[in-house]
Amino acid sequence: MYQHQTVALQHIDLPLGKVVCIGQNYQDHIAEMQSKTAAEALFFIKPTTALVPLTPGFSIPTTQGAVHNELEIAVLIAKPLKQASFAEVNEAIWGYGLALDLTLREVQAKLKQLGRPWEIAKGFDGACPLSGFVPKQAVQHPQQLDFSLTVNGELRQQGNSANMIRGISQLISEMSQHFTLLPGDVVLTGTPAGVGPLEAGDTLQLQLADFFSITTLVTN
Repeated sequence: MYQHQTVALQHIDLPLGKVVCIGQNYQDHIAEMQSKTAAEALFFIKPTTALVPLTPGFSIPTTQGAVHNELEIAVLIAKPLKQASFAEVNEAIWGYGLALDLTLREVQAKLKQLGRPWEIAKGFDGACPLSGFVPKQAVQHPQQLDFSLTVNGELRQQGNSANMIRGISQLISEMSQHFTLLPGDVVLTGTPAGVGPLEAGDTLQLQLADFFSITTLVTN
């Protein structure tokens, strides 16, 4: 069962909440998906049941087509945010980690084609494997964080938070205009280019700057 914790595996005294995500926040990912940059942010939500520990391993669906990795910086919220200013956002952040926004790509494409919402492609049980968090006090420059994903020893995704279209404070402030964020909620900040299918048996290595590097396994 998932619980918020530090990268040192210490319990964080916050409840489990929803996961609020932003799509299309890196220009290179927009290009690889052959999409277009929109003026308004694309927000969507994963339920609490999507949260699972990233380590020692996580399972993926096997009967609904390709499951794609989308590596993202995750932000843990510690205080309520509603129509929040940038300063209020910064005050409310507990810390930073990494998450996989797992996506049933063929399901998502079909739903998009039909003009329907695609929550079932993004919000299924286990759709958000999540690392431990680094306290914000330890992260001097959150808008300059390198992060990467290696699959079976090959680099698949590499990004830096400096390349976000909407920075962390801006995107969380905008989210809070639509959704009240509560203690224990997690915000996913978008994925850079390099999304692709995962298979059972894959070994993944995820790295967040110099703060941590973790290895996990995709299981059946």
